[in-house]
Amino acid sequence: MAYPPLVRYAAEQEYRVHFERVYCRGTIRTFDDIEVRFRKAMFDHCFFDSVRWKDDTFSPKRAERIDWIKAALEDPAAELRLGWDNEKKRAANDRRVAIVVANYVVIIRIYRPGKAEFVTAFVAGQRTINQIRSNPLWA
Repeated sequence: MAYPPLVRYAAEQEYRVHFERVYCRGTIRTFDDIEVRFRKAMFDHCFFDSVRWKDDTFSPKRAERIDWIKAALEDPAAELRLGWDNEKKRAANDRRVAIVVANYVVIIRIYRPGKAEFVTAFVAGQRTINQIRSNPLWA
């Protein structure tokens, strides 16, 4: 599957408007028919880098892949794994991680059958990819 070109805006606000227009005003469905909802507040978590445990530095590298989120969710060739529950320190059946081109990762949380919410998306380093792949495949 071909992925969309990178999006390059001059300012953070343009990415925010794009995110709200494409993702927050409608619904995105995964290739296997899970409805994924997006909240405006997730923009900061998704497109900012964490510094000292706080999302506070806007990341153009993360933001330019804004259109890859939808593409990854709709990609039937994505590698799907269980996500990780940090509190319980184990793989979590309610979190699904999609790994697609160039180690791009999209995470959703299933809150009831056929319904999910977007958690985050990012380009993962090899160590993170290896950790994700240590979790079971999504069934």
